[in-house]
Amino acid sequence: MYPIDLSGKKGIVFGVANDRSIAWAIASVLAKAGVQLAFTYQNDRLKERVDRLAGTLDGAITLPCDASDDQQIIDVFQHTAEAFGEISFLVHSIAFANRDDLEGSFSDTGREGFRLALEISAFSLLPLVKHAAPLMKNGGSVIAMTFQASQRVYPGYNVMGTAKAALEHEVRQLAYEFGEQNIRVNAISAGPLDTLAARGIHGFLDMKKIHAEKAPLQRNITADEVAKTALFLCSDLSSGITGSVIPVDAGYHIMAV
Repeated sequence: MYPIDLSGKKGIVFGVANDRSIAWAIASVLAKAGVQLAFTYQNDRLKERVDRLAGTLDGAITLPCDASDDQQIIDVFQHTAEAFGEISFLVHSIAFANRDDLEGSFSDTGREGFRLALEISAFSLLPLVKHAAPLMKNGGSVIAMTFQASQRVYPGYNVMGTAKAALEHEVRQLAYEFGEQNIRVNAISAGPLDTLAARGIHGFLDMKKIHAEKAPLQRNITADEVAKTALFLCSDLSSGITGSVIPVDAGYHIMAV
């Protein structure tokens, strides 16, 4: 049990890919704090992997949900309502861009690749929060995952940086829209972590090395540090925080040179 006790609370996590994903690190910490969780998987190829991970947590359930399919989004919240009755937390850790659009020149990004990256990585937050809100009967906390490429140029991140910029604006808009329902919406801007998604970023190892050298703490972060920040954002300790992007990057974001 963590010092923060969320026993009896329930939540849903989108974006678990494997046991090294940020979403899984967050889910593990929430579970240790007493949260009962629902997980989604995009397709049958990922079902077994997500089922296996969810099976290690008491009371966890898994549901199919392709975030590009409006009906599947509706269905996942309907099933969550039937299983849980209500939820208090939602974690959005969904992002995708074609590999070709993460290499070469940003100006070569095609219309379809741009649309796909923005739709999956940014737009998806809107319908998820919209359908989660009625289940957050006593308020709740929504957490999205972002990266400093929303504000700075990271060669090789390309269109995903644009998607993260859009995502951060959505966080602010949604925080305003749902604030009167006591639903808080925030984002965590994590430093480089060894995840499945990170492997697709050209120059990722150099990115990690530079972060460790330039960050005030002189190191890279851990997934557990991101997860504990998410736990804070889900707890009453953060009751006055919404519409914020919280950096968890060993202080790298403050450095100019």
